[in-house]
Amino acid sequence: MNNSPKIIISGGGTGGHIFPAVAIANALKRIVPTCEILFVGATGRMEMEKVPAAGYKIIGLNISGIQRGSIVKNLALPFKVLGSVSKAMQLIDNFKPDAVVGVGGYASGPLLYAASLKGIPYLIQEQNSYAGITNKWLGKKASKICVAFDEMGQFFPADKILKTGNPVRQEVVDIKGKHYSGAELLKLDPQKKTILITGGSLGAGTLNKSIEKHLPEILAQDVQVIWQTGKFYYKGIIERLGIDYHPNVRILEFLNRMDLAYAAADVIISRAGAGTIAELCLIKKPVILVPSPNVAEDHQTKNALALVKNNAAILINDRSAEDTLVTEALKLLNDKNTCATLSDNIGKMALPNADEIIANEVLKLIRR
Repeated sequence: MNNSPKIIISGGGTGGHIFPAVAIANALKRIVPTCEILFVGATGRMEMEKVPAAGYKIIGLNISGIQRGSIVKNLALPFKVLGSVSKAMQLIDNFKPDAVVGVGGYASGPLLYAASLKGIPYLIQEQNSYAGITNKWLGKKASKICVAFDEMGQFFPADKILKTGNPVRQEVVDIKGKHYSGAELLKLDPQKKTILITGGSLGAGTLNKSIEKHLPEILAQDVQVIWQTGKFYYKGIIERLGIDYHPNVRILEFLNRMDLAYAAADVIISRAGAGTIAELCLIKKPVILVPSPNVAEDHQTKNALALVKNNAAILINDRSAEDTLVTEALKLLNDKNTCATLSDNIGKMALPNADEIIANEVLKLIRR
């Protein structure tokens, strides 16, 4: 391996893809500071903003996913795919990477396919417990497939699979000794029981409706709420409730210090994205998962079930959450034994240092 290996990391679309990609890039830079890294994303998606903010160059492909329920919007898709593969081939010719990493998302498919045509070794980082169509297809020619869940041999060649876990942002999961500082930042009482609700950067409509509908029951038990609404829902909720709705309730569009929110919480309510689950396993707190029904192949339900079968989380279906979520959360909050069991079991599923393990696998491909 030369002293300045070149690596392309492709994918994005959501924070669940982008944050692991940046974590892998950071790990590569720690191990080989002279390596050159280029990101390839989808034009107009959030990676085009988040990746440069993390200090890396990114080039966009004009690619999008299948639009459900709209034949007209999908008519241009084949042309976008062909154009993206052609541009990916040019990028590879110009950058001359020694290896390519795909983390999922729209741009990952064309870039990895182009790498296979050019004979460039590539690694797939499959975050979910149920592999998507594109990754299953690309997995046949992958040099290595890094996964976060068991039983992935049903999707990929068994001899290529390495269980590494999903890379997480270390600063987010470093919560030790931060309970009081978290409560202080959020202007909450560190002695009161606290529920954290998080639906990701964009928010989750079902979680927001469930909390808003049942706030009186939460407050009746003198329970505190850290409520991260997401940017799509924040304005409407504030207009209805007001920014200072109640001393026990903190309504926030986004949590800039996720570590302090995790540290301040006694019970966490969340969607079941693979990256979030990786964080929650390291946080080791009792969790209620409400999988989003709006993701391909129902990934989030399958991710959540991987925890539920190990008695490491509670699952509530999206369709029943509005009626049952808050009741279950309050019940859990007052059940010390169940909280302890869930915390212990979810901690057993944690896979730390995934970013460095994956980075070293990428470097092994280059050495070969």
